[in-house]
Amino acid sequence: MLGLITCICAFYTNAAIDIPLEVEQLPTITAQSPSSLIAFPFDESFPVTCEAKGNPEPEFRWTKNGQEFDPFLDPRLLKEENSGTFVIPNNGNLTEYQGTYRCYASNNLGTAISREIEFIVPHVPKFPKETLEPVMVEEGEPFTLRCDPPKGIPPLQIYWMTINLQHIEQDERVSMGLNGDLYFSHAVEKDSRRDYCCFAAFPRIRTIVQKTAMSVIVKTTNAILERRPSLLTPSGGKSQTQLVKGDDLKLECIAEGIPTPQVEWVKMGHQLPVKAKLENHGKLLIVPTVEQEDSGKYMCKAKNVLGETFHYFTVTVEEPPEWVFEPESQLNMIGSEVLIKCSARGTPQPTITWRVNGIPLTIMVLINGDVTFDDTIMLHNAQVSDSAVYQCEASNRHGTLLSNANIMIMNLPPMILTKEGEDYSAVEGKVVMMHCKVFSSPPSTITWSKDDSSESVEGPRFTVHDNGSLEIYSIEKDDMGQYTCSAKNTEGTSTIDAINVVLPMKDPTRIAVAPEDQQILMGTTAQLSCMAEYDKSFSNDFEYLVEDGILQIINVSHRDQGVYTCVARTPVDQDMASVLLMVLGELTFEQYFCYRSKGSETPGAISMHTQINMSGKFIIMYEESQWEPGNWKELLRVPGNQNSAILKLHGHVDYRFRVSGVNDVGTGPPSEPTERYKTPPAAPDRNPENIKIEGHLPHEMDINWEPLLPIEHNGPGLEYKVSYRRQDVEGDWKEHMVKRHSFVVKNTPTFVPYEIKIQAKNHQGWGPEPKIVTGYSGEDFPSAAPDDVAVEVMNSTVVKVSWMRVHKDKLHGHLGGYRINWWRLRRLVDSKKSHGDKHTLTFPGDHNHATIPGLTPFSEYSLIVMTFNGRGNGPGSHPVNFKTPEGVPEKNPVFRVTDIQKHTVSLVWAAPLEPNGILTGYLLEYQLMNDTEDMGPLQTVDISNPDITEWILRDLEPKSKYKFYLRSCTTVGCGPVISEECTTTLETSHWVLFSSGLASIHGGISTQGWFIGLMCAIALLTLIVLIACFVNRNKGGKYSVKEKEDLHPDVESQGMNDDTFCEYSDNDEKPLKGSQHSLSREIKAGDSGDSLVDYGEEDAQFNEDGSFIGEYAGRKEKRVSAEIKATIQTPA
Repeated sequence: MLGLITCICAFYTNAAIDIPLEVEQLPTITAQSPSSLIAFPFDESFPVTCEAKGNPEPEFRWTKNGQEFDPFLDPRLLKEENSGTFVIPNNGNLTEYQGTYRCYASNNLGTAISREIEFIVPHVPKFPKETLEPVMVEEGEPFTLRCDPPKGIPPLQIYWMTINLQHIEQDERVSMGLNGDLYFSHAVEKDSRRDYCCFAAFPRIRTIVQKTAMSVIVKTTNAILERRPSLLTPSGGKSQTQLVKGDDLKLECIAEGIPTPQVEWVKMGHQLPVKAKLENHGKLLIVPTVEQEDSGKYMCKAKNVLGETFHYFTVTVEEPPEWVFEPESQLNMIGSEVLIKCSARGTPQPTITWRVNGIPLTIMVLINGDVTFDDTIMLHNAQVSDSAVYQCEASNRHGTLLSNANIMIMNLPPMILTKEGEDYSAVEGKVVMMHCKVFSSPPSTITWSKDDSSESVEGPRFTVHDNGSLEIYSIEKDDMGQYTCSAKNTEGTSTIDAINVVLPMKDPTRIAVAPEDQQILMGTTAQLSCMAEYDKSFSNDFEYLVEDGILQIINVSHRDQGVYTCVARTPVDQDMASVLLMVLGELTFEQYFCYRSKGSETPGAISMHTQINMSGKFIIMYEESQWEPGNWKELLRVPGNQNSAILKLHGHVDYRFRVSGVNDVGTGPPSEPTERYKTPPAAPDRNPENIKIEGHLPHEMDINWEPLLPIEHNGPGLEYKVSYRRQDVEGDWKEHMVKRHSFVVKNTPTFVPYEIKIQAKNHQGWGPEPKIVTGYSGEDFPSAAPDDVAVEVMNSTVVKVSWMRVHKDKLHGHLGGYRINWWRLRRLVDSKKSHGDKHTLTFPGDHNHATIPGLTPFSEYSLIVMTFNGRGNGPGSHPVNFKTPEGVPEKNPVFRVTDIQKHTVSLVWAAPLEPNGILTGYLLEYQLMNDTEDMGPLQTVDISNPDITEWILRDLEPKSKYKFYLRSCTTVGCGPVISEECTTTLETSHWVLFSSGLASIHGGISTQGWFIGLMCAIALLTLIVLIACFVNRNKGGKYSVKEKEDLHPDVESQGMNDDTFCEYSDNDEKPLKGSQHSLSREIKAGDSGDSLVDYGEEDAQFNEDGSFIGEYAGRKEKRVSAEIKATIQTPA
């Protein structure tokens, strides 16, 4: 589609410009040295850089300390043509080159200037040679050893050591100040020595210098008087501190006095900054990376038992200059109004100065009556002669900012900088971008046309960008042709032709088989595969960098590890894919060493360097010689791409270190251990943790904590300060020093909150400020029981219990929860009550209701509710009795098929042990089963007499299999089913079936002589057995039961009813279950053997913890054993 697409390409005023070098233009500084250039003695040379561009090419000149300086006149300097850079070689006396340099780059349009470059030639710092008299001091008096380190290139690090390079131990009494002096709060006899040495280290120039050793003689005295604190440093009562934003604020107060004063810090009217930290035993306050909000007044207070002293610091945080509006280069038309703005902020407020072509504006006459303000220059009706480099400089005492702004005033017809005759290849459906770079003043209007058309191309697929480029989306065949770019402004018109778009039908290039990440063992061969699909017409131009798209790396090493990228490229498009190759193998160390980090102020800062070939991690291990010598422990793991680590160590420990590497293959061998490194003693760097406050007795509070490990003592003399106070009641802390890791506070009120903190201390000083934990003194038993206990019966086995909570004042401890104790009094079919087994449910937490499941239906129960805490149970509530409604009976314990005949069978059963109500009868069902296990219709017999425990079924089919089902029933319903199976016979049997000692006589067999004889023998044998039972009973036949009662008094005991002459039991305690009974015996079930019941007197009592304390008295309820009666059943 043809139409109009235009773009106005402009270089707007106040916008940064990029003028092509084909156009005459002002110089621009492109490279310059930093503002500070230090001539380190180990460097071979020192380039002083100044590079610039411009048209015509700039010429360079230099000033040194404000005076002209020509590098070409000094043959010792190295120079290059068409460059402002010169090089100072380190082959002689560099002092003469020390000074401040500035570069000027000029052409006939103007001059650009560099920032000032200070070339610093450091001298080798040295302490003066001097003879120092011994310091004589009386015991108890303060004294100071001066270091007065020489000046040098910062940073400066100062150490106090002996001649044998052993650190002078520092503590609350002895400490080094920020100025390097060593302060003694009061002298003690052990301070006498002849080799106090101050060492000054200058790491940037790799130099350490030593002051002449100093001697201290302490004169002993008979009496040392205590005295109130006074400050050794700083002097006076107040001082001013100024520092730059981002620096670290360091304030120190070192005091003298006896006892040694403690130092505290306060920010007046505010809390100390959260990031603030205390060092040097609390004498040094550090606020890292200060901001404006850290300004204010700080106070240090040094105190001991005799008094205190103060010092106030007024801290002002200032800022170096920072651009608010940096002047930018501009291109403007002749006659326009030009505004050059420059503003900066800082503390104090920066001063703005202007230069034009490097000449200060104060001594330059402005042309055309132009107006200048402090931060703005206005050019009215600007002309070509106003073109110049305008410099703005913002400075305060903390630094200087310099900006060059090229102001070009010109009118220029369009210049098309893109060459003609460009061919663009494209793939159908892709995007093509055709360029038309134009420079002009004023801005040009750019239009694009196709072939010979005078109209511009337009449409949603065509976009002309601000830089003049035409972008065509979703290329079509009709887009092929020659495009023309035209640029026009008030000064003229320019065009370029022959921009051809060639659009052959090409398939896109794509990676068909991308390589996959690999992990490969060192020494093997890695094979990376990458297959691409591309248009075959490019076959002559397609370059195979690897054969068949497969890259092989033979005998891989750790150097081969990395990311590999496969690129498939044609003249019109490309595709790429990357793969990560990980090389695994044994880790070998090439170099290893460790040293104390000079930049750390903590005794336990170690830098460990190693160079290895590995992918994985470093494992840094340590061994110490005092507590576990020879036992190497892991200290730190660092990524494999690091070659150093800062280790946090403990004080007063003799360390050795070694390093090993680990990757997916395994752990490599460790390096050789380092030489031993003894860290100096230090105050504990942490306090005990896992503080537990317990009260085992009502008026005591036991405090226990996890002690520091021996290696964490950081020095000799470890103790713990235990501080405690009543929360919100007492203001002052009660403090005790102990060496063990427990403490008991006596005579405390019962269960009241205390605040506790525990701080570690050794001979070097105190650990960090401890955290406050809250605990309670000892608990006592709750003194009240829950009120308003009520029971709501939910169903025959579940009740809901509710109560009123015990008031917290009556708990006398942490609420543990509530307990419910209940016991069964009787079955409702029985009239006599007795205490059953006590059952308990515990409900942790704050509750006022609970549910009790698993009750026996049709029973009467009693329950009590009590609360408990950590000491134990409180008193029980008043007992509440309740009754459970009827339920369905339990499953019948016995159900057997006996006397199986051709058309009849006899069924016998026992009543359920727990009828769970009033038994109303039984539901007997049966059905025929054929050989395929299919069931016939179900026949039902409703037995309404609960005393019947046998039944004869008639009219059955011969030689058929039947299944029988029996359920016991109450008014609520019938209970679970019990079943039996049997098969009827083909003929009526004349034999009697015996089962479980029961027999039945049928038909004429009773008249047979042999049967009468057999029955007489059986009767005689039975009589003998019964006589033996009576004899044994009269002689204490219950001995075994009695013995078990004596051995197990809490276990339910089962006796016999008065009219029972024998006892059936499988273990003297449990009722007979599952045994087969004879056909003709009636089985009377005894009472339930519910394990929830424990028998005793009715008026049983419970003590405070709910345990049963009533004694067994009176006749115990006895379970009814199965009474066996011989009955002869007549055929119905």
